[in-house]
Amino acid sequence: MTNQSLDRRLDSLDALRGFDMFWIIGGSWIFIALHDIFQSPVTEWIRVQMTHVEWEGFRFWDIIMPLFLFIVGTAMPFSFAKRLARGTSRGKLLGHVMMRFVILFVLGMIAQGNLLQYDLSKLHLFSNTLQAIAAGYLVASLALLYLGIKGQAVLSGGFLLAFWALMAWVPVPGYGAGNLTPQGNLAMYIDRLILGPLRDGTNYTWILSSLGFAATVLMGVLAGHLLRSSLKPYRKTMWLAISGVGCVLAGWLWGLTFPIIKHLWTSSFVLFSGGLCLLLLAAFYLVIDVWGKRQWAFVFKVIGMNAIAVYMATRLFDFRILSDIFVEGLEQYLGSGFAFVRGLAGFAVVWLILYFMYRRRIFIKI
Repeated sequence: MTNQSLDRRLDSLDALRGFDMFWIIGGSWIFIALHDIFQSPVTEWIRVQMTHVEWEGFRFWDIIMPLFLFIVGTAMPFSFAKRLARGTSRGKLLGHVMMRFVILFVLGMIAQGNLLQYDLSKLHLFSNTLQAIAAGYLVASLALLYLGIKGQAVLSGGFLLAFWALMAWVPVPGYGAGNLTPQGNLAMYIDRLILGPLRDGTNYTWILSSLGFAATVLMGVLAGHLLRSSLKPYRKTMWLAISGVGCVLAGWLWGLTFPIIKHLWTSSFVLFSGGLCLLLLAAFYLVIDVWGKRQWAFVFKVIGMNAIAVYMATRLFDFRILSDIFVEGLEQYLGSGFAFVRGLAGFAVVWLILYFMYRRRIFIKI
């Protein structure tokens, strides 16, 4: 590994993080609204892609959450190496990891767990993307600190096999083993058993699915090791792309017997979505960091530099309400096109706030 590879911040990683957040903070509003205007098979397909599948299968919107986890993992080898190079002890770094885990978990409860309603009957203990990140980040941090790269890869694969084996072989009372229905699967049974009334009431599972969350973050960690290596940039891109295609194919094949189900974060889903994450990383890295074409990605970079801050902000407040001050009167003229303009204006308000923070170098980190 070269000193340059250890110290240089990857613009592609910030841009990819921003690309992921773009859809969460307003991009989906804009693209869904296209169908209101054109009412075509193409815009209908786009609208459907902005939703999750009901249970089995995969749509574009299903990549958003795993990409968030994957990018967290990709950044970890860089950040950990910098801290250790500065003389930070493993014990002190582990303390920071634990603090970050707690903060992310609490933020998840604020974002989606109704924590600020101060009503125990409405509280959801484990129900949000940030909490999935927290779980995966904690495991991946321990692996980074105490295992080598091969050990991290084996651990990631072990989590996938363990989740599959548990789901396939451990019987659920009243349903038996290998049941992958929304109510009869082992992961849901464990959530009901442990979380009880603090569950979020959806078909999503969290406790046992944390094995998959950790595997997704570790896939990002392994990609980060590759990007930090002394390989030539084009070879890094090639191996990212080859790994991505291999994971997509492996996930699809495994999905024939162990279905791709985001709600459960099945092992086939981890491989399939992780492969797509690798391909996206390869494309962003090639164009931005290898070819040096950075201007087009500036919109995404501004978002990516304050990803968690803007995620929390948009979970707590609909910025379209603020943008309505400027565009609400246009509804009478725009008709079916108003939803598109409103979505675009809502996103613009968020982005301009982030741009102000970017210009002032205000970056909120945990």
